[in-house]
Amino acid sequence: MLLHLDASARRASFSRGLSSVYAKTWRAAHPQARYVYRDLAAQPVPHIGEAWTELCDYILEQEITDISRYREAARTPTQHQAWDVLEPLLDEVVAAEVILIGTPMYNYSIPSALKAWLDQITFPKMSLEGRSFVVTSARGGAYGPGTPREPYDHQERYLRDFFKGHFQVEDVTFIHAELVNARLDPALAHLRDRHEESLAAALKEAAR
Repeated sequence: MLLHLDASARRASFSRGLSSVYAKTWRAAHPQARYVYRDLAAQPVPHIGEAWTELCDYILEQEITDISRYREAARTPTQHQAWDVLEPLLDEVVAAEVILIGTPMYNYSIPSALKAWLDQITFPKMSLEGRSFVVTSARGGAYGPGTPREPYDHQERYLRDFFKGHFQVEDVTFIHAELVNARLDPALAHLRDRHEESLAAALKEAAR
């Protein structure tokens, strides 16, 4: 199964375009596989509340590592309500072979819509080994290795660390379209060609 998420607030965004290309290619290669799509911007996942933290505390205290047993943590009405929100999200992740995330870089990091989804599905000592994450992203500037803004990249670094640290997943692919602000910002106009090259390379990689 492919779980496909988009997080950009823009309906016609570069990150959405890239994730769409990847999803189309994957589905053509796996015509019998399930495909689930969530638009985290159009239909936001609620932020976690106190009842969610109670679920998390119970799972940690009871040393529950089997995801299928997480539901045991819901014991009160408010905890059951919290579980009802997160259960379908978690079920999708567990069922997926590949989790595809289309996301822009916002303020050097990720959109709050994506962070809310991550918070809902993540619990202590949780393993998603055997799955792959693919992130298609758009960034206003250039944040690749050796660029002046590389130290400000808290998008790829955060997600890579998150997937490895929380999920024990190292099979993570990032596909970036950089310098998208060169299309709008007069101060970056001289970098428009570099943006077009980055976008073309990203589209090619997503299709591959």
